[in-house]
Amino acid sequence: MLSAVGAVRRDLGNRLFGMVAGPDGPDNRERIHHTPGDRWFAPDRPIRQVHADASMFVGGLRALLLQSLHPLAMAGVAEHSDYRGDPWGRLQRTSTFLATTTFGCAADAQAAVDHVRRIHRYVHGIAPDGRPYRASDPHLLEWVHIAEVDSFLLAHQLYGAAPLDQAGRDGYVADMAVVAKALGVPEPPRTEQELRDRIQDFRPELRGTPAARDAARFLLLTPPLPVPARPAYGVLAATAVAMLPTWARLPLLLPYLPLLETTVTRMAGRALVGTLRWVMTPASDAAETSISPAGPKNSSTA
Repeated sequence: MLSAVGAVRRDLGNRLFGMVAGPDGPDNRERIHHTPGDRWFAPDRPIRQVHADASMFVGGLRALLLQSLHPLAMAGVAEHSDYRGDPWGRLQRTSTFLATTTFGCAADAQAAVDHVRRIHRYVHGIAPDGRPYRASDPHLLEWVHIAEVDSFLLAHQLYGAAPLDQAGRDGYVADMAVVAKALGVPEPPRTEQELRDRIQDFRPELRGTPAARDAARFLLLTPPLPVPARPAYGVLAATAVAMLPTWARLPLLLPYLPLLETTVTRMAGRALVGTLRWVMTPASDAAETSISPAGPKNSSTA
């Protein structure tokens, strides 16, 4: 019986790993975790704890929804990203970038950043409102960065295996500032309070464009998933929406159901994230490993 459960667990973990990490996942995992050399972050840094947790799944979806509220950032995604035609490819590239900068050797982390910066040079255009945009704009880079950090941190606090204390939360924001600085953000926030203040500073620039609402519908309602996976994804989507602040929902035409969200949705989210953690942590290593789309050493992710 136990061996059958273990086999199912491995099979589900491998399937999920393949979706998140892609066909190069095993090779990337080996390179990221076993290439010798200094790392940007020590093993005890908060960034490693957060990015090694299954809560990253719900945090990542929440980040995409929040990022879409900036019209110029959304214009760049709509015109230059094949998120509809290849959503898993985009997820796999993001997952690999997070894993490399968090767990990889310093040379590989810098190479990953340099690759992203080269791509950003070619992402530019005119938004539907007539304003020019470019992905290398430090201001837009900052918005994308703080939306990610806020989402990953909140998801970890609500659904992580071991939520951080205040020093840990500040440490996580400071760790992520290292990556943001390398990507071209001049002065990223370095504490949780600075992060909150910076998000408030951006609020006058945010609005729900048709492109943002279209992306939200696609992400929440029509992702390209097999039928058996859709109920679990529905819980993931509801959990991500419940984590958004109320001011971010109306522009995206998303519901606000506080009583339901703090009871049923919260419990369902915890059950889902706990299941993902169980599925993707090898049974023999359960005491030593944790998991996420980024993927720490010995886990089923990359």
